[in-house]
Amino acid sequence: MFRNQYDNDVSTWSPQGRIHQVEYAVEAVKQGSAAIGLRSKKYAILLALKRSSGELASYQKKLIKIDDHMGIGIAGLTSDARVLSNYMRSEAMKSKMLYDRPLPVQRIVNAISDKAQVNTQQYGRRPYGVGLLVIGHDETGPHLFECSPSGTSFEYYAMSIGARSQSAKTYLEKHYEEFTNASLEELVRHGLQALRDTLQQDKELNIQNTSLGIVGLNHPFEMVEGEALQRYLDLLGEDTGRTRPASGPSGSSTRPEEQRENPEPAAAVLFEAMDTSEL
Repeated sequence: MFRNQYDNDVSTWSPQGRIHQVEYAVEAVKQGSAAIGLRSKKYAILLALKRSSGELASYQKKLIKIDDHMGIGIAGLTSDARVLSNYMRSEAMKSKMLYDRPLPVQRIVNAISDKAQVNTQQYGRRPYGVGLLVIGHDETGPHLFECSPSGTSFEYYAMSIGARSQSAKTYLEKHYEEFTNASLEELVRHGLQALRDTLQQDKELNIQNTSLGIVGLNHPFEMVEGEALQRYLDLLGEDTGRTRPASGPSGSSTRPEEQRENPEPAAAVLFEAMDTSEL
């Protein structure tokens, strides 16, 4: 992307009907390391690829617990994610104190979308430079949502965000019909295989650079890292490195289905966009 006279602030439209500051924020999400979410009838899981800034640095945290029934995966600016996660935790605590019930997942997703949208409309603000994958389990079952810096949110069977996420989307769209009735181990294996496709050619998944989050029926949100993750990585056998060539630029919305004569909607999408203006 290149600078132009219409990207000085978030309240200026370009002649093509675009808000460049919002597009720059979406681009920041595409530069972050990959995060993947999947869900079945009983479980929702998150997998994330952690980065280290150097040999002497620890790996960056990519999964954040919000409540016993909810967690998020992030791609983009970690500092923005910290602000949003603190807000989500505050709302979850308010729900328990005022209503003595866990916060419904869709309600907090709508609130986050509203919060992000305000920053795309008011002069002097900047959009959040982070994308969120939100998983949770409430009385309506497991859920997986994506929240974008533009203020939009969708619910998915499976979704990936971050660098080289298109390779993971290709895998998820090919296998999503298997997720509904999958066991927890099968769901994690699919997630790891999709995450593996986002790796650089000389990298492989290991217990240091991979995070797993699980929530489901009678299963509070749990983050699995370190040695506890090894039993899930063993589901891949010895193929922990990338096995497929890259499929286009990172975060690209171009899919093989769009090249066909009769394109179909992406198989990963389960529900339409939620219109937060109706709330």
